Amino acid sequence: MTQLRNDIPARTPLDRFFRVSERGSTLGREVRGGITTFVAMSYIVLLNPLILGASADITGAKLSIEQVTTATALAAGVMTILMGLVGNAPLALAAGLGVNGVVAFQMAPTMTWAQAFGLVVLEGFCIVVMAVSGVRERIINAIPEPLKIAITVGIGLYIAFVGLVSAGFVTRTPDAAHSTVPVRMGVDGHLVGWPIVVFAVGLLLMIVLVSRGVPGAVLISIGTATLLAVVVNAAFHVQGWGLVEPTLPDRVVAAPDFGLFGQVDLFGGFASAGAISATVFLFTLVLSGFFDAMGTITSVSDEAGLTKDGKVEGMGRILLVDGAGAIAGGITGSSPNTVFLESAAGVGEGARTGLASVVTGAMLGATLLFTPLAAVVPAQAAAPALVVIGGLMMAQVRRIPWQDTDYTIPVFLTAALIPFTYSITNGIGAGLVSYVLIRVCKGRWREVGGLMTVIAGLFVLYFGVEAVTAVLR
Repeated sequence: MTQLRNDIPARTPLDRFFRVSERGSTLGREVRGGITTFVAMSYIVLLNPLILGASADITGAKLSIEQVTTATALAAGVMTILMGLVGNAPLALAAGLGVNGVVAFQMAPTMTWAQAFGLVVLEGFCIVVMAVSGVRERIINAIPEPLKIAITVGIGLYIAFVGLVSAGFVTRTPDAAHSTVPVRMGVDGHLVGWPIVVFAVGLLLMIVLVSRGVPGAVLISIGTATLLAVVVNAAFHVQGWGLVEPTLPDRVVAAPDFGLFGQVDLFGGFASAGAISATVFLFTLVLSGFFDAMGTITSVSDEAGLTKDGKVEGMGRILLVDGAGAIAGGITGSSPNTVFLESAAGVGEGARTGLASVVTGAMLGATLLFTPLAAVVPAQAAAPALVVIGGLMMAQVRRIPWQDTDYTIPVFLTAALIPFTYSITNGIGAGLVSYVLIRVCKGRWREVGGLMTVIAGLFVLYFGVEAVTAVLR
């Protein structure tokens, strides 16, 4: 009779479905990673409504903050769970920052909200078609490995910079247009106030815990900093927290408002804004959504150990869900949903599978009812995670072949322009255009390939889109 070996742990159905043990993780790590990602990105449930609600459409109508809050939480929760179940990757989705500004401040004033969200749905369909046809994956695989590494490094800098800015550790110079220094440390070059103290305590605690390999280091630090913020705010009535003030809410439950769901006009924007303008908007959405997601997916997946020979495991399924996220963003009225950079915080906590995304998505979905609780964690408590994880991602710089002059400048432009311009797409575009240019000028255009040449050409149009639009008009 065969005897069971006691040294082989029994695998649960959950473990087998998400391949938790196979990827060297545990159920506990996945749950912690999912919670950490949620805490790091929960601000979007509050920030996205403020951005979309700050603009009016062509008729003068403004969106309801309550309805956009519901739409944001609904789309993020559903799509993040779908990423976990279909893509089996620790990647969370939500309304993309930057692209939501395009919808609010560039598109809406030229058309109705329903028409703007219709263009968002069309963007999603374009990306889904590219994913299903395999074109999107071929484009990603065509990008040279050094440039992919540069994207990871640039996103690491970007994440860290976003964390420092959101915490108030770095601020914009008031007269930046006439100053040689566009940003500065703190206010007037000095660090003052309790919010900065909370950030510093959280950051130093996280650095120590991460360096010592303490399980749950990121989550422990965020929780400790949040508790400190609540206590300090109650004791001293502190100003300057920013979007989220760390106060215990008067109520725990708030009823969702689904009024924006399905309010979509697919093709009306071409009539309202004009065919040329609407096409330019659509082109911008597709290109930004495509390459922002590509950069985030490849860099976070690489940190999670899901990349082999420069290819991300299950990339086709991941890209399909990401494209569907844009469609969901249009249908719900929350703007295009895409993979969030803050997913790196969960990966830093140990997340390696889609189980972490299911946990994150469930918590995002819960904010439909518990929005007041999502407003407790201030940016100063969550920002240390972005700084630390961004720093860890910078370690990839050691893999870049700096001695190869074909890559030196393209790699630099990619890594530098992502944080400097606050855009992953800009950095990727500059790197690819310069790489193709160098190869062509050196007579090595055959090594570039037709696909990379076409992509570089599209980026040239992207960078000069205003001039092209002016000529066509």
